[in-house]
Amino acid sequence: MKEQNTVQLKKEEFAIRNGIKKLLGKGKVSKVRIEYTPVGEKIIIATHKPGLVIGRKGERIEEMTNLLKNKFKLENPYIEVEEVAQPEFDAQIMADEIALSLERFGPLKFKVTAYRTLQRIIKAGAKGVEIRLNGKLPSKRAKQWRFAEGYLKKTGEPSKMVDKAQAKAETKPGTVGVKVSILSPDVVLKDQIIIDDALIKTLKENSVEPAPKHVSSSEGKEIKIKKTKKKIVKKKIVKKPEGDKK
Repeated sequence: MKEQNTVQLKKEEFAIRNGIKKLLGKGKVSKVRIEYTPVGEKIIIATHKPGLVIGRKGERIEEMTNLLKNKFKLENPYIEVEEVAQPEFDAQIMADEIALSLERFGPLKFKVTAYRTLQRIIKAGAKGVEIRLNGKLPSKRAKQWRFAEGYLKKTGEPSKMVDKAQAKAETKPGTVGVKVSILSPDVVLKDQIIIDDALIKTLKENSVEPAPKHVSSSEGKEIKIKKTKKKIVKKKIVKKPEGDKK
C-alpha cells in the first residue's frame, strides 16, 4: 500500500508541474519544486523572468492558485517565486530557448541557433556544454546533430553534477527533440589539478634532497666515495682442427 501511495503522489506532483508550465508558457520556468508543510503545500517556481511569472498585481499568482485548488484539489497552496541569477547555467532554460527559436525561425537555421547558444554558455564561464538536436533537420529523414565544447563528465559520480534538461520544438516538418547538458563553473571536480605558484612551492618544499657526494670523517677530513666497477673479460677458446699441426 505504501508503494501505491508513493507512486500516486509522484503522479500528482508530475501533473502539477506540467500544469504550471503550460499555464505560464514555454521558456519561463526552469524548475518547479513541491514542499509539504503543516500549514499546506508550498510550490517553489524557479525562473529567470520573475516579473512575467508574477504578472501585473499578482494576476498570474492568482490564476495558479485557483488552478491548484480547483483542478488538483490542494487545500492551502502557497506559491513562491525564486529568481535564477545566471540563466546560462540552467539547462532547462537554455533548452526551452533553443526550442522557441526553432519554432519561431524554422529548422533551417538550427546550426546558427545551436552555435549561438553554445557560445553564450561558454562565454558565461561554463566548464562544458553539449547540445543534441534530433529530428528532421534539415532533410526529410530524422537525424541527430551534436554540438559540444569544453569538458563534460559522462560517467561516474561527477556526472550527477551535470545539469541536464529536455525540450520539444513543434516545427512544420515535425517534432524536434532538444537535449542540453551544462557543467557549471561552481562544480568542484576531485580529479581536476590546478597548477599554480602555491602548488609548485609546496612540491619544492616536500621534495627529497639528493645524497651528498662527500662524507666527512670524525677528524674533519673529507673522504671521497669512489664507485669501482669490476670488468669481466671472457676469453674465447678456439679449437684447431686435428689435421692442422701449426
